[in-house]
Amino acid sequence: MEIVHLLRATTVELGLHSARFAHRHGMHPTDVRALIALMDARRAGEETTAGRLGTALGLNSAGTTALVDRLERAGHVRRVRAERDRRRVVIEVEERAVELGFAFFGPLIERSVELLRGYDDRQRSTIRDFLEGVREAAAAQIPAVPGAEPPVT
Repeated sequence: MEIVHLLRATTVELGLHSARFAHRHGMHPTDVRALIALMDARRAGEETTAGRLGTALGLNSAGTTALVDRLERAGHVRRVRAERDRRRVVIEVEERAVELGFAFFGPLIERSVELLRGYDDRQRSTIRDFLEGVREAAAAQIPAVPGAEPPVT
């Protein structure tokens, strides 16, 4: 249980770190999660529509529109026509937002990479498997009330 408690404490600290970033830049915590989702999609070479972003964040259509509008006004994202199907509109993260995020989260990312260098390939594989299993377990949680969405903060 010690590792599970440590994981929980790490999750809390990461959440607080993200909240500090959001507060410092006048953003809602959901804005930060949206930017992370968009950067992850970009890294994977995937286009993200507003609908897909809303689903990933557990937001309804109106909430997603408000979120994207807010991020667009702040200069963090832009709406563009999809490359594969010009009828679709996708949301792209602006380089300014990536740079802003790296200025804040970069030292933590660099420290994490440095820590991982202290493990051999087998150990890193074990860490990856554990974290992926925990992520999958969290993602698989079903709301207690049928049809209810988990709360979004």
